[in-house]
Amino acid sequence: MEEIFYNSDLHFEHQHWRSELAFWKDELRSFKNRLQEMVTRYTDKEVLVRLEHFQNEFILHGGVIDDLQETIEKHETNMAGQSKMGQQAMDTALMKKHLEFRNRIETQREIYANLKKEFFRFLTEYM
Repeated sequence: MEEIFYNSDLHFEHQHWRSELAFWKDELRSFKNRLQEMVTRYTDKEVLVRLEHFQNEFILHGGVIDDLQETIEKHETNMAGQSKMGQQAMDTALMKKHLEFRNRIETQREIYANLKKEFFRFLTEYM
């Protein structure tokens, strides 16, 4: 028996991801502010190199967040098109894309969590 995935269920998951991505974006703003504070405090080259590393990581992660948000919007647009045609279940091709995207989110969640751990260890060391 083939499993049916309803657009409303996928929309719910998208809403959760949007919230999570918005939270990450807000956290990154906070982390960048902390970096700015530290740049004014430290002149040691080693510390400045590590600050630059985190700055670059935060910029990269911000770009990933933007890409993920854009992908969600495209998927929502595709789902809306299906709904207009009276289809309430996701077709196989779109569902495959959704599952691949879910894996991307999960991978990024791990990467981001590790970055935060590394940053907090750094803060503990130098704050």
